[in-house]
Amino acid sequence: MADLRINLAGIESPNPFWLASAPPTNSGYQVQRAFEAGWGGAVWKTLGEPIINTTSRFAAVSFNGRKVAGFNNIELITDRPLEVNLKEIYDTKKRFPNHAIIASLMVEPSREKWHEIVKRVEAVGVDGLELNFGCPHGMAERGMGAASGQQPDLVEAQTMWAKEAAQTPVIVKLTPNITDITMTAIAAVNGGADAVSMINTINSLAGVDIDSWNTIPHVAGKGAHGGYCGPAVKPIALNMVAECARNSKINIPISGIGGISTWRDAVEFMLMGASGVQVCTAAMHHGFSIVEDMIDGLNNYLDDKGLLSVNDLVGKSVERYSDWGNLDLNYRIAAKINTDVCINCNKCHIACEDTAHQCIDMLTDANGKNYLQVREEDCVGCNLCSIVCPEEGAISMIELPRESMPMTWNERQHALAKLMG
Repeated sequence: MADLRINLAGIESPNPFWLASAPPTNSGYQVQRAFEAGWGGAVWKTLGEPIINTTSRFAAVSFNGRKVAGFNNIELITDRPLEVNLKEIYDTKKRFPNHAIIASLMVEPSREKWHEIVKRVEAVGVDGLELNFGCPHGMAERGMGAASGQQPDLVEAQTMWAKEAAQTPVIVKLTPNITDITMTAIAAVNGGADAVSMINTINSLAGVDIDSWNTIPHVAGKGAHGGYCGPAVKPIALNMVAECARNSKINIPISGIGGISTWRDAVEFMLMGASGVQVCTAAMHHGFSIVEDMIDGLNNYLDDKGLLSVNDLVGKSVERYSDWGNLDLNYRIAAKINTDVCINCNKCHIACEDTAHQCIDMLTDANGKNYLQVREEDCVGCNLCSIVCPEEGAISMIELPRESMPMTWNERQHALAKLMG
């Protein structure tokens, strides 16, 4: 089997699967159970000044029969005394010395506060620190979390303050509630961060009960925005990881977070530049044992690919991720319908006729049997028909022979400018 061990900015772990800072890492009991199940590391639920949480705090979005396609929460940082958490961290690290324990931290933007909590947490033997600049609710209203994480100058300053006191690697957790996450990632680099993690949760309202008119969730008839996570946020998270991974100014490791539920998701994040991944919602939905399938699946995948180490995956797809202006405008694909597999549900025809390019014809053969056929010359290769098709193998997207040399929009504009003198 391949070697699953990772070293993220100096933090060693037996595998790339960590639990993210969240309800699953709220106590020593939980983290120890997770390590027994096979998780390589855990980011302890955010430590700081203990707060009071509401009693109604979670909500979920289901879609097309799938439970917890998205997850929303209004829970804040730990509501347990710092001393209790520190004792449990110490006990857990003593029992599991080879597993990574990272302390998530959040305090008000003050050099003294950061120095104080860093020293207290490192004294119990953590392997690293994660600065929580991402929490979008509750703490942000108090000037912390995303309120700090949306301001590059505060990200840089607080990272620097933590680094002044830290003896272990410092990871900066970034908020996605910002126009360009690379700006705050660069600020973290400038502040001396050893790594960044992303994404934290996205501002959201899970829903409204149309009978009572209450928000979901609600606390005594009042609601507030929460943080959105789970499978639904994976494309957003993957894009932000990729944007940071391809930015030459962000030359530190990335811990990928956001909708990771399977080993396949983990592989995608690592191919796009993450050195390891963190999981929350999937563990809350299915329990700690899901890591067994993640480990087995990743091992089998690496063996199939002939890779000796999971680290061989990191960043292998980054160079393939670019800007729209660098895409080849002369590349062509078209849909092809396999009539032997097609079940004649007509979903592709409806989608193409109503919302795409009207290039799928409904025909009748010599035996009076109806069938669908793509007019290749009119197909723009948008993929919509293959996306809506419910039957595996009924529609394929086929690469067409080249009629022109590759040309991007940027090349085209450059050539036009040159012609214009």
